[in-house]
Amino acid sequence: MNKFAELRTPPSITYGPDSFKKVGDKAAQRGKNALIISDKVMEKLGNVNQCMGFLDDCQVKSAVYLGVETEPTDQYVLEALKMVTENGCDLIISLGGGSCIDTAKAVSVLASNGGNIDEFVGGKREAKQPPLPHIAIPTTAGTGSEATDVTVITNTSSQVKMMIKQKAFMPNAAIVDPELSKSSPKHVTAATGIDALSHAIEAFLSKKSHPMTDMLALSAMKLIANHIRDAYKDGSNMEAREKMALGSLQAGMAFSNASVCLVHGMSRPIGALFHVPHGFSNAMLLPAILEFSKDSCVERLADLGRIFMPDRNVTNEEAANIAVDSVKELCTDLEIPNLKGWGLDEKEFTLSVEKMARDAIESGSPANNPKVPTLRELKDLYLTCYDYHFSRRRATTK
Repeated sequence: MNKFAELRTPPSITYGPDSFKKVGDKAAQRGKNALIISDKVMEKLGNVNQCMGFLDDCQVKSAVYLGVETEPTDQYVLEALKMVTENGCDLIISLGGGSCIDTAKAVSVLASNGGNIDEFVGGKREAKQPPLPHIAIPTTAGTGSEATDVTVITNTSSQVKMMIKQKAFMPNAAIVDPELSKSSPKHVTAATGIDALSHAIEAFLSKKSHPMTDMLALSAMKLIANHIRDAYKDGSNMEAREKMALGSLQAGMAFSNASVCLVHGMSRPIGALFHVPHGFSNAMLLPAILEFSKDSCVERLADLGRIFMPDRNVTNEEAANIAVDSVKELCTDLEIPNLKGWGLDEKEFTLSVEKMARDAIESGSPANNPKVPTLRELKDLYLTCYDYHFSRRRATTK
């Protein structure tokens, strides 16, 4: 553990069913003219109009950007930033999944600091001016982006996912309403749920973890492991949706402070080159990477194994095996495909392995992993994950 531990969270977090209604009050405390950054799915579901109504009730004007269609890119950021200027907005509201929230983070910083988002990569530039206030409202239980000071934006010129982390990117407020996740289809519930689980697991395994992040990560792992199947099977199960939303929020707070590891380091290049949604690529990688890392984090993986099978009296080694096998089984039950099953061309993927491995190392995340891979090991892991077979077999004891 680091000698000094720090826990950064949004200044305001509102959680619970119907908390979406609070957006008007929260906005009125922070500005008078909001840009809502969302997508066409949220518009179709009526959530955007509902948000505008809540704002109007509190005398807050609003404009809407609905251009977020895929993983967030620098082009989305520029388009939304233009709307901020044209409409004189003094407040940003993100309504949607992690792509909408990450786009809004970048817009809020650039609106007051100017320049381009790629200037902030790797700490090359720090935000000197306070960002526009940003209220983040997630509609999936997965990314945890509403509670992190991280944004991930794809550079469309270099085809690299830029991970940027600094205080200015932390939302000013988060509103987590489990009711908003009811509209998530099964495959999105599965992918974002495993994404949240990977956040919690990696925060717990990270070399930068500390007691406060451990507390959040352990709680998140328990909530997600115990409720993700119910949320997947029945999207209207509000108890499961509430537990998943809370687990995702806690996982976000945990990894924002402890950092992520090898799963996310390898996932970003897959998203940048092959446009696999972030949640799915994390889910596809998680079991194989846990297998790779296991010998270097047996005791911590044992804690996860005992969450999945709390009634088993087993050794740490056996419990660590249970953790790996239980994650495999979970991916099978949630119908997570491997990279081949997703439809990635094997030849194209193989030719990209060298770039992906180098980009993963460059991101810095693999260095936080309990077992830090070499470039050769990273390339082998990518090839292993391409046609990886998840197993339903649970670990057994002698």
